[in-house]
Amino acid sequence: MKQVQCNVESITSLTEHVYKVLLRPEQKVDFLPGQYLNFIMDENDKRPFSIASSPNNELIELQIGAFGADSYPMQVIERIKAHDNVLVEIPLGGAELRQSSDRPIILLAGGTGFSYIKSMFEYLADTDSQREVLVYWGLREPSACYELEQTANTVEGLARGKFIPVIETPHDDWSGRTGMVHKVVMSDIKNLADYDIYVAGRFDMVGVVRTDFVANGANINHMFADAFAYI
Repeated sequence: MKQVQCNVESITSLTEHVYKVLLRPEQKVDFLPGQYLNFIMDENDKRPFSIASSPNNELIELQIGAFGADSYPMQVIERIKAHDNVLVEIPLGGAELRQSSDRPIILLAGGTGFSYIKSMFEYLADTDSQREVLVYWGLREPSACYELEQTANTVEGLARGKFIPVIETPHDDWSGRTGMVHKVVMSDIKNLADYDIYVAGRFDMVGVVRTDFVANGANINHMFADAFAYI
């Protein structure tokens, strides 16, 4: 882990409340797919965000959900908008993609937890992985969706990839899967024990997923989430 200065390449809106930030590090950085960084506001204020880009990319991508004018993440967005150069601490986290495994993979995210799994499926695409990769992304409503077509193209370009977005409270024009995303996974997959499972989202959601998946046969030793250290 080291502190690295990064140039702000761009900041754009993905939805009303989600921002895409692209950073160019001033020196080479190494991280593993599924790790995160700390955005340094000052030496006593370091804020974690999942890295959304593959380690093979030149730029570091963050996807920051910011609700409220003075919220914890919106303060970071305002800092980025006001500066051409920011400081990060990288890499962090122990829930990275287990590259030595040949087991099939479930990547499960709720909301902006998507950034965690995006780093992994982009890396798997970069490296022409032959593993089965099932990507489930749960969102509250269709307006929270972004980059669906781009994600589908990347995941389904894998040798054995499938992308399943799931909306909890759909509108009439939503034709995809509905309900709680982890329950959709359990309805689709009868033997969770076969899979390496990576999970990201709100801590309460991750806790429920862990409990329900293990009760339905998942092997806790093959489930990964940084949130597990805190719940």
